[in-house]
Amino acid sequence: MRLKLVPQQTNWDFFSRPVLWLGISALLVLLSVGSFAIRGLNYGIDFQGGTTIRTQSAQPVDVAAYRAALEGLGLGDVVISEVFDPSFGPDQNVAMVRIQAQEGQEAVSADVIEQARGALTAVAEDIRFTSVESVGPKVSGEPIQTAFIAVALAIAAVLVYIWLRFEWQFALGAVVALAHDVLVTLGIFSLLQIRFDLAIIAALLTIVGYSINDTVVIFDRVRENLIKYKTRDLKDLLNLSINETLSRTFMTSATTLLALIALIVLGGDVIRGFVFAMIWGVVVGTYSTVFVASAILLRLGVKRDWTKPSGDQTGNQFGDIDA
Repeated sequence: MRLKLVPQQTNWDFFSRPVLWLGISALLVLLSVGSFAIRGLNYGIDFQGGTTIRTQSAQPVDVAAYRAALEGLGLGDVVISEVFDPSFGPDQNVAMVRIQAQEGQEAVSADVIEQARGALTAVAEDIRFTSVESVGPKVSGEPIQTAFIAVALAIAAVLVYIWLRFEWQFALGAVVALAHDVLVTLGIFSLLQIRFDLAIIAALLTIVGYSINDTVVIFDRVRENLIKYKTRDLKDLLNLSINETLSRTFMTSATTLLALIALIVLGGDVIRGFVFAMIWGVVVGTYSTVFVASAILLRLGVKRDWTKPSGDQTGNQFGDIDA
């Protein structure tokens, strides 16, 4: 007997209050934009500039101990990672310590570097700083523009793909949902002042891919049902399509969240921001697929004069998973 978390047959009305759901989404986007304009983002070293110190010691690198030693110096954002290389000898334990640029300075001062050296010496007596490199905020700020261009281009590519595969009404609904997901995610990072670095950009691009996958699955079923039920009311047809794919949507989101929750609990500080963005994105992406993309499609309407593509088989090409 299989465990079913979602009934095999559901008949939930997802569009009983479409104006309410779209209003909530619009409010979340406005709050996100407002928080971004007022508070901004808490940019990490990737976007703010700073100094990278390469250390070497005969003792094994203890990232947690290194971080604890530097926290007392009040240096702001500090990123520590161990460097692995098969060519290293047993007495070559290398770490990269990245310290954000202090306010009003292009790079970390020599005094701060000496303070960091003293703090780390308490952890590893023979530690050496083999190289010290600094990047100013102007140079480091260039990836900010590049990162946001990458997200915008990803959304634009999705717009073209959905437009070619379906119709412009589907494309507009999907892109509005993706923009909603990205803006709301940026808003929560701005509101909570969670460190925003290149890993978060990677999370945003992953969220775009995850959300559009859910949307395409539902839109595929909508297209099939438009061919199958040529005179059925669009609202009823959208409800039918979402209910038919609900099991697959729920199981995909639930299993993804299980893995992400394990990562945020056990993964440590280094990936916590990335995992938090993914968890938030999965929840918001699932919500927007149903209550934003599909609701916009309902408002715009869609033509009914499609013919069934040759060789196309009835049923979702992705398949449904019983929950």
